Amino acid sequence: MKGIIVISALTLSLGLIASCSSVKKNDVEKEMIAYGPTKVDETKAISVNQFLAQMEGKVGENEFTLDAQIAQVCSKAGCWINIKKPDGKTFMVRFKDHFTIPTKTLVGTQAYLHGVAYWDTIPADLLQHFAEDAGKSPEEIAKITEPSFELAFQADGITFEKTKKK
Repeated sequence: MKGIIVISALTLSLGLIASCSSVKKNDVEKEMIAYGPTKVDETKAISVNQFLAQMEGKVGENEFTLDAQIAQVCSKAGCWINIKKPDGKTFMVRFKDHFTIPTKTLVGTQAYLHGVAYWDTIPADLLQHFAEDAGKSPEEIAKITEPSFELAFQADGITFEKTKKK
């Protein structure tokens, strides 16, 4: 029994070490933080521009690893983010199995995301829910009455840099 407890403790410790690493440079400590069931391989990441070009005309689910900037974070639970596109608009990333990131994650943070992209029809009631999570006014929410056909991304892993001044 003691052996199982020791092995479990070691496994947990190694998992925590693997999910966070620190690099010190010029009095700034940079820590990579990971969330979700899948470890993101940053070396496979493509830009948002490349991603959008590859998704043009695609059907079904398509696997990607993205290098993207966070434009917005769900203020209620951290269960979704918006990624900025080159035209200034955004697309939503929802997290598989509803894992979350801290709601205080800074807008503008560079992130690596792994998951699947697909075109989807989002019902009006779900769009209203997202607008409420984003802190929109009741008047803005009431204006959402039609579903929207849009690019969707479901991430099963996200890694981003947390920078702390010393």
